[in-house]
Amino acid sequence: MKRKIKNAAVRYRAAAIGTAAFLMLADSTTAYASGISQSKLATGTEKLIADATTWLMVLAPVVAGLLIIYFCIRRSAADEMDQKKWNNRIVVAIVSCIGAVLGSATLNIIIGYYQ
Repeated sequence: MKRKIKNAAVRYRAAAIGTAAFLMLADSTTAYASGISQSKLATGTEKLIADATTWLMVLAPVVAGLLIIYFCIRRSAADEMDQKKWNNRIVVAIVSCIGAVLGSATLNIIIGYYQ
C-alpha cells in the first residue's frame, strides 16, 4: 500500500514538472529591447566609474603626500635599522601613488571611448 502511494506521488511530481516545463516553453513572447548600453544601469555605471576615477586621481597624491610626511617624521625619530624600513615605506607610498594615478587615468580614458 505504501509502495503504491509512493509510486503515485513520484509519477504525479514528474507529470507536474513536465507540464510546467511545457507551459513555460509554449508561452513564448517576443520582447524587443534597445540594448544594455541605453539602460540606466549601464549609463549610471559609466558615470560612477568616471567620477570615482576622477576623485582617485585627486585623492591619491594627497593621501600619499600625507603618508610620506608621516613616514619622514617617524624616520627622523628612528634608529638605523628602523630608518631602512621607513625608507622602504616611503618608496612604496610613492610607487603606489603613481600606480593609482596611472590606473585611474587609464580607466578614465577607456570610459571616455564608450561615451
